[in-house]
Amino acid sequence: MGTLALMLAAAPAAVPEFNAAGELVRVVLSLLGIIGLILAAGWLTRRMQRRHGVAGRRIRCVETLAVGARERLLLLDADGKRLLIGMGPGGMRTLHVYDGAPAEPVAIEQPAAPPLPAFGELLARWKRSA
Repeated sequence: MGTLALMLAAAPAAVPEFNAAGELVRVVLSLLGIIGLILAAGWLTRRMQRRHGVAGRRIRCVETLAVGARERLLLLDADGKRLLIGMGPGGMRTLHVYDGAPAEPVAIEQPAAPPLPAFGELLARWKRSA
């Protein structure tokens, strides 16, 4: 038994070769596969949830506005009339019924943001202040 231990200790240990490039390619391909699966699942869920047009629907939600943590206002279009509905923990309540043709939405102009300085200008300012 003692000679067997000496023979095993004297024998060179078989070390498996490590191919870094091959492992890197395997990891990158695995990550790309996972990202592809995530994108495919997102595309599939969007496609499954897509509404097939609003034709034939008599009620549609024009706009919602959160008024509190659990309260909101809904503006609904139902059979040519507009309804303002209040919704909260206590239920739903009709607040107002608008008669006549629905008003066209008014586009609100946003003030133009001042142009951002170029990166070179920011760098020059930073160098001057330092």
